[in-house]
Amino acid sequence: MRWGRFAELAPELADLARAGFGEQNLCLVGTIRGDGWPRISPNEIYFVDGELLLGMMPASRKVRDLERDDRLTVMTPQCDREAKRGDFKLYGRALPVTDAALREHYGQTTFAAIGWRPEEPYPLFAVDLDTASYIAFGQGRRLLRWDAERGLEELRHPDQATEG
Repeated sequence: MRWGRFAELAPELADLARAGFGEQNLCLVGTIRGDGWPRISPNEIYFVDGELLLGMMPASRKVRDLERDDRLTVMTPQCDREAKRGDFKLYGRALPVTDAALREHYGQTTFAAIGWRPEEPYPLFAVDLDTASYIAFGQGRRLLRWDAERGLEELRHPDQATEG
């Protein structure tokens, strides 16, 4: 499911994701290496025309990973040991973006955000979501999970298992 549709179906979860990713337009991307081991890499992330887009450097290892196996995980970066903002994760597939208008709008969006835009040709992927989750700790702890079949669920937080 594309980002725009996900945001319609799970707006609260989509807002939590946008807040986390929007702090620095940065995410962590998990891919599968050729030898089967996981790879995690930082990556810029932008929301453009209802798509969650990941632009990458040509010939990077994560691009080769995605060209071989399009499965990926995308996660908000976390620099706070207590994860006060919470962690958003999504699992899905990377779809190459070939539409010229979307690529142009992506370039305009990156330039507006950081004063630089990629030069063609460059790898650009839209994320097709399968599942998503969010967990926050401390006073505002929550555990949310979404998939297309079950929709959004609020689950028992793992910290609740240790309370009396």
